[in-house]
Amino acid sequence: MINGTEDVNDVESVETDEAQKQAAAEEAFDADRAARFETIRQMAVSGELEYLPESEEIVETLIETIGQRDENFGRYQEMAAEHQNFQRRASLNEQEARISSRQGVVQALIPLMDHFEMALLQDPEKVSAKDVMSGVEMIRSEFLKMLSGYGVSAIEPKVGDAFDPGPHAAMMQSAADGVEPGCISLVMGIGYMLGERVIRPAKVGVAPEAAESDED
Repeated sequence: MINGTEDVNDVESVETDEAQKQAAAEEAFDADRAARFETIRQMAVSGELEYLPESEEIVETLIETIGQRDENFGRYQEMAAEHQNFQRRASLNEQEARISSRQGVVQALIPLMDHFEMALLQDPEKVSAKDVMSGVEMIRSEFLKMLSGYGVSAIEPKVGDAFDPGPHAAMMQSAADGVEPGCISLVMGIGYMLGERVIRPAKVGVAPEAAESDED
């Protein structure tokens, strides 16, 4: 049984070798023929090709075809070069846009850092809690103003507003006096939007249904 398997493998190996040799021979033949054709074309263009008078029309057609081929190839090279240049310019423009975008954000944040620096220079023994809160509110206002310049707006729901699962994220159920079921009963954190897209929903508590409230 083993000898039979080995014989089959030998036959397959021989067939594979023959196929590879045949493929190599065909490839060599095609390369040689292409080289001969190219030599004939070059001789026709340079006028070195000898031919019978009755073949003159054929040779002229060959020369004209070669000229069209060279012209088309030249156009292809020009288009390829233009495409590469376009890709290079597009890549540089994209990099420049990213750098400019980051630069704009950094420039907008620098004034906020100045406010922090000024706050840290204050004498803790002479600054009251009211002054600290006032400074924090000013910095917060400046920060929201900066964000608005980039299309960012705050989501600031109020107690009693209807709960919306888009801009609001229900963190818990919490009953509150005067708040109807399904409405916001507690605001735990504001959210933010970029244009019409919610970046982070506001964190809220929602008043439960009457039955759920009774069970609690």
